Amino acid sequence: MLAGFIVSLLSSSPVLADDIWVDVDTTEHVLLVMRGNTVQDTFDNIAIGRFGTTYFKMRNDDKTPLGRFRIGWVNNASRYYRFFGLDYPNHETAKRALDENRITVETWQSILQAIKMEKTPPQDTPLGGYIGIHGIGRGEREIHDQYNWTNGCIALTNEQIDRLSRWIKPGTMVKIR
Repeated sequence: MLAGFIVSLLSSSPVLADDIWVDVDTTEHVLLVMRGNTVQDTFDNIAIGRFGTTYFKMRNDDKTPLGRFRIGWVNNASRYYRFFGLDYPNHETAKRALDENRITVETWQSILQAIKMEKTPPQDTPLGGYIGIHGIGRGEREIHDQYNWTNGCIALTNEQIDRLSRWIKPGTMVKIR
């Protein structure tokens, strides 16, 4: 019980005034790098999941999950150029899914165990996984400019991802709204 409370506190910890965090506005298709309440950098024309957004993400639904996450890892050799993986599913999304019977108690426990051990949550649950912020790799810029094309991630151009990489690192908070 105490461990669950501590995990809850850690996963919902506030952003301090000096902390860099990312605000993703999926309606305006813009990603903002923030320090406290001050915009540090702006990335326009981002792409999201081809079927929009949801608080109830499931594997293969091609929707971008809404909520607060943290950068969990970085893959600089991704097929999408560079990939900043989110700690999805996190405590909040897993709890919501358990309450709605979208995952089993066993799946819930495996997600919590990973969080407790400070590891990447399982990426192969019914909630999906491998959600992050990435470039377009060798994809077509015209497609990126015209469509929401991802399987649930947030995509920027490769040039934008290079710029973003100067701001974020594992642990950076990402708010997707």
